[in-house]
Amino acid sequence: MYRIKIDRSRCIGCLTCVTACVVSHETESTDARNRVVIDSETRPAPIFCRHCERPECVYTCMTGAMKKNPQTGYVEYDKEQCASCYMCIMSCPYGILKYDSIRNVEIMKCNMCVHRTEDGSANPMCVEKCPMQAITLEEVRES
Repeated sequence: MYRIKIDRSRCIGCLTCVTACVVSHETESTDARNRVVIDSETRPAPIFCRHCERPECVYTCMTGAMKKNPQTGYVEYDKEQCASCYMCIMSCPYGILKYDSIRNVEIMKCNMCVHRTEDGSANPMCVEKCPMQAITLEEVRES
């Protein structure tokens, strides 16, 4: 399984990762699925979905729109099943999930840009475009 790894010491807060996310997904709302905030030491802090091992967004989803894929380990979102109750947003311990800014019905959720590959493997554009290599894709083993 691959995960996005962030080296905060390399991040300069340029927001290229946020722009890359918007370009990759080409949604009507132009909302990114990641963001960069400023931490308590006034340094940029990129925030991405962690595709948690025990994802609260999946446990609280009443319709099954949020699912943990056992093969990839990614938390997947199905907007057709979503009731827009926002339980996933409220339960995310990292505060990364949000709804789209136009219709307020679709959850902006990282999908590791699997839509960019024919075999459905991870190919996050934020990783590809980060000029400082602060964001990388790293293979991790399940425990």
